[in-house]
Amino acid sequence: MQGENMETGYDILSPSKVNNGKGGFRAASFVFVLAALDNMGFVANLVSLVLYFSYKMHFDLSSAANALTNLMGSAFLLSIIGGLISDTYINRFKTCLIFGSLEVLALSMMTIQAHDDNLLPKPCGKSSCIRGGIAVYFYASLCILALGIGGVKGSLPALGADQFDAKNPKEAKGLASYFNWLLLSSVVGSSIGVTVIVWFATNKNNQNWWKGFLTCAIGSSVGFIFLAVGKPFYRLQIPRESPLVRIIQVVVVAIKNRGLSLPVGTSELYEINEKDSDRTAQKIVHTNQFRWLDKAAILHRNAEPSPWKVCTITQVEEVKILIRMLPIIASTILLNTCMAQLQTFSVQQGYRMDSHLGSFQVPAASIPIIPLLFMIILIPIYDRLFVPFIRNFTKHPSGITQLQRIGVGLVLSALSMAIAAVIEVKRRNQSLRNPLKPISLFWLAFQYGIFGIADMFTLVGSLEFFYKEAPAGMRSLSTSFTYISQSFGYFLSSVFVSAINSVTKRISPSKQGWLYGQDLDKNNLNLFFWFLAILSGLNFLCFLYFATWYEYKNNDANVVDKNAVPTSQSINPLFKAVAEEDPLKAVNGGSAVELTNGKD
Repeated sequence: MQGENMETGYDILSPSKVNNGKGGFRAASFVFVLAALDNMGFVANLVSLVLYFSYKMHFDLSSAANALTNLMGSAFLLSIIGGLISDTYINRFKTCLIFGSLEVLALSMMTIQAHDDNLLPKPCGKSSCIRGGIAVYFYASLCILALGIGGVKGSLPALGADQFDAKNPKEAKGLASYFNWLLLSSVVGSSIGVTVIVWFATNKNNQNWWKGFLTCAIGSSVGFIFLAVGKPFYRLQIPRESPLVRIIQVVVVAIKNRGLSLPVGTSELYEINEKDSDRTAQKIVHTNQFRWLDKAAILHRNAEPSPWKVCTITQVEEVKILIRMLPIIASTILLNTCMAQLQTFSVQQGYRMDSHLGSFQVPAASIPIIPLLFMIILIPIYDRLFVPFIRNFTKHPSGITQLQRIGVGLVLSALSMAIAAVIEVKRRNQSLRNPLKPISLFWLAFQYGIFGIADMFTLVGSLEFFYKEAPAGMRSLSTSFTYISQSFGYFLSSVFVSAINSVTKRISPSKQGWLYGQDLDKNNLNLFFWFLAILSGLNFLCFLYFATWYEYKNNDANVVDKNAVPTSQSINPLFKAVAEEDPLKAVNGGSAVELTNGKD
């Protein structure tokens, strides 16, 4: 007799979700509200903290940029903690609330420090002026903020995606749209953050930072309350065994069995019978990539199966999926390094430009509103017009594959850095000719606008790709890969800034680095932008190779003859638009290969 787990909203005898009124866009709407309110403060801090570090904490130019990129890098890196906890110990809903409380606590601490002059350092003329108890309080608040942000980002996207059943054709289209609307919600909140909150913070000669932090804390608190109110409507995944343990088991057993010969077919590899397996677990079809890991699925004669002696084919394939994802993750790191420059150096560029729009003075940190407005307009058009149109040809629920979207974003990010270099030359030349008549702040709209579109393609493509490709028990961990890439991008930005300064000060006639000091007019920021543009172009070529090599997973184990010799057939997910309605049209060597698994 079939039963239903009322806590999760899942049929306990089937991986399919029960139509019990839970899930869908009604449940996801609570996630959208939190995404909007939380990002309102997150993005406001992202674009304005570099000024806070410079003018209130008295860091120099490069130290302020590195402090922000290190903070953001740590926050995104810690998303893996939220992913692991929500996959293993407590569900994604509870994980969001626990880490959300830490985020609100950190913002409250920052509000207190910005308001109390006794907790602020005095100017000292050095690269960093914070010392003693002030430093302890300052860095403690930043660490708690990074942990809170990371935990929420590691669990929230997967919580919303869990409200849609990828095996249901109607809900599969909803899942494809979910990531677009999640981004739209974040962008709407971000737009409020970079206008209203930034204006609060920087108004009256940067004396109101505490108001900005307080607004962020209140907004996030309201968002988490909304998330809690929506609990009756959620489909909540039951946490499973630790994905890290499953990965380690495969590696350990494969090493133990390294001396064994691989069987010709899959019939000799170990897999749990359907009736004995976890009824909510999905089987994954065997692939020929990384065959040495298959040795973990060889069961010795007369041996009793146990986790550290033999692994199932599905468990081995989970590890293969993660390995295949690594080059894709690496390919997006440089894009996030470029994004870090727009949130640090470009904000400092704007601070030296004419920020007047008629009689109204636009805060320099509010210039990202331009790409955000582009995205607010383009995301609904993309989701409601472009995707249905292109879906008629590709039969892909998302219109184009996720790897195609990532590829478009990588190209546009390289173009954005090239334009940023050209604009910086124009800004500096005008500033040197007549410092009293700088060029308009809105020249930065070109680099921001193009990168905003790049981010729209890449961020949504990455989240959807990592969620759909991940095994069911690793989806929070997998979606956190998007933020881990952002983390490495921010850290790489700090490395690049320090390395470029170190190298160029030795070879430049002035004996100063490209990014030395606080005077942009005496620096060579344009050369740094060109450096990133060239690297981004080379990075895209690497991505092309790995996107072609990537082999999508196939969950439909029932259609595969397990006694047949498996074959591996890679498709080009970046350029091949699949027009086949039947997902199993290609048969090679007796093994079905899912061509349309570009649907992810």
